[in-house]
Amino acid sequence: MIEAKKNSLLIVDDENSNLKVLSYILGPEYAIITASNGTDAIERAKEYKPDLILLDILMPEMDGYRTLSEIKKIEDIKKIPVIFITGLDSDEDEEKGLSLDAVDYITKPFSPIVVKLRVRNQIQIITQMRTIECLSLIDQLTNLPNRRSFDDRLLMEWKQAVREQTPISLLIMDLDKFKKINDDYGHQHGDIVLQTVAAIFPAVIKRPADFVARWGGEEFVVLLPNTPMEGAADIAENIRRGVENKTIQGDNGLIMNVTISIGVNTIIPARTDSIDAFISVADKRLYAAKEAGRNRVIYNCNG
Repeated sequence: MIEAKKNSLLIVDDENSNLKVLSYILGPEYAIITASNGTDAIERAKEYKPDLILLDILMPEMDGYRTLSEIKKIEDIKKIPVIFITGLDSDEDEEKGLSLDAVDYITKPFSPIVVKLRVRNQIQIITQMRTIECLSLIDQLTNLPNRRSFDDRLLMEWKQAVREQTPISLLIMDLDKFKKINDDYGHQHGDIVLQTVAAIFPAVIKRPADFVARWGGEEFVVLLPNTPMEGAADIAENIRRGVENKTIQGDNGLIMNVTISIGVNTIIPARTDSIDAFISVADKRLYAAKEAGRNRVIYNCNG
């Protein structure tokens, strides 16, 4: 049986005894990382990306307030929630911590049950937020990443291609005469067509870095990092052929085949190049494929 991965906590306190106590209380449920000062806390947060930080306020050199302020300036770790652990219990201290976006307080001396409950509450909130975020990036009909997810991935891969001067390829594809399918057979059958086509991609798109998404409606996109035009055209043709050869079984014994048109663009991007222009060229080639009779791939000006 595979054990679920533990959530991770970074515990920051200049008193070794406090680190030991909190590690003892929380260790059975969580993966524990420790730091004894603000500077080390920031470095460990950047290295380990913990799910939650427990941060002491009263520390020499850099106190917890300043440490949290510095964390909030760093893109990679600024969203990690922080619980202050402190012997300070005045309203002013709590107000100051909350104004810096601390999510909660744990006061000293530690009550094991209170520590566990407050940490568990925050971990539950984190888990719920991640689930919501994940759902917002997935197309619910096809279970493929959606347009928002694709936009995020394209930006990341584009920046890497600019840095490393490697080719990046894009396939934009559209099911042929899909409106007629919806009009003739109903939207429920149209949904079955979209789901069936979406299930074809894993057999063709096999590299971990390659990325498939539902672009919207009957359109899909495939992002192929570090892929020259010839390789992208081959993958596009394999997709086209896979869709054409797939028999789709709908409701009430309905059986049909569909086709797809695909536009392909490849670029080794310079810093002055535009992502929008990169997409636009692939989109124009898609419509050229439609104009040329559908069920085809166009990857250069001559088709």
